[in-house]
Amino acid sequence: MNRKRTNRITLAVVIALAVAAGISCRGHAKNVERHNGLFPIKTISMKDCGLAPWLVTERLGFFKQEGIEIVYTGETQPALVMPSILNGNNDVSGDHPTGLAVARAGGAKITGVVRSTIDPAPDLDPRLRHMFWYVNPKKYPNVKTFADLKKLPGRLKFSTITVNICVDFLTNKLAEKYGVPLDKIEWVTMPDIQAIQALKQGLVDIAGVHPPFYKGMDDAGAVKIADSLETGLGPAAGVSYYYFRDDFISRYPGVVRGFVRAIGRGQAWIDAHPELTAKWVSEAIGVPVTASHYYPLHNDVLESEIDPWIADLEKHKVLPRGKIHAADLVTHRFETHELFTWN
Repeated sequence: MNRKRTNRITLAVVIALAVAAGISCRGHAKNVERHNGLFPIKTISMKDCGLAPWLVTERLGFFKQEGIEIVYTGETQPALVMPSILNGNNDVSGDHPTGLAVARAGGAKITGVVRSTIDPAPDLDPRLRHMFWYVNPKKYPNVKTFADLKKLPGRLKFSTITVNICVDFLTNKLAEKYGVPLDKIEWVTMPDIQAIQALKQGLVDIAGVHPPFYKGMDDAGAVKIADSLETGLGPAAGVSYYYFRDDFISRYPGVVRGFVRAIGRGQAWIDAHPELTAKWVSEAIGVPVTASHYYPLHNDVLESEIDPWIADLEKHKVLPRGKIHAADLVTHRFETHELFTWN
């Protein structure tokens, strides 16, 4: 399907869902405390690397210390996560600025409250970087870098989890940097774990995946041709936010503040214990996980990290220029500039 048409459809769907949510979520906004005295916060069940901060924060007791219990409501397809927040079936999830911007432009009343992932500094372990891109050397023996892709004839199939996320944004930046025409890119939707086999079988030409799947790509004999550091965006290359509905934030600011403190402590622990984190996640989801994402050590809300994501949406005509600004997507209400520690 043509990418621009896909983006217009996605935006139209979000608008419709946002309008519906404006009617329906009011009936779900009131959470009831459970008998154990903990405030239940609903979120989707996760069977991938995204589980790490939730699992760690919960296992270490940080949520409980803030009077919070995370209630997992079941696995949800990526495209349906935002609607589940809007209609009140869930209260919180995470997304990159592109997802938040498209939803907000459609009228969705959601706001990011604290950062989740970011891209690490260049001097940290490269395998913490938000994304790597791979090719199958048997199919493309002469492709060693992303720039080499422009020499290949025809369109190239790239794996992506869904539209308007980190994969397409960062791939666009690399393509622009290395002179690869964007009309050569054809997106194929699949989870990262499937991208390993898809690349091996030739179902995709380039697979962009996240840290837990780098080793799987190496083991499959794939060749890395780029990573997110090359975009030149710094931490913004991997930035994402936990977001709630606006009505939840206004009703329960103390709960949201506790959530920010708890998840921040959990993420700081992950940065210091990546191997153990991977082990815990592997045990929880029943799939080998060999690495984790990198997380910020402060709860700063940096609108400058969001700006490039919005600019990319505007450039590719997903959003009208000037319709959405970074300040529309996040709140500074829970920002204290404190250093997250788990002690």
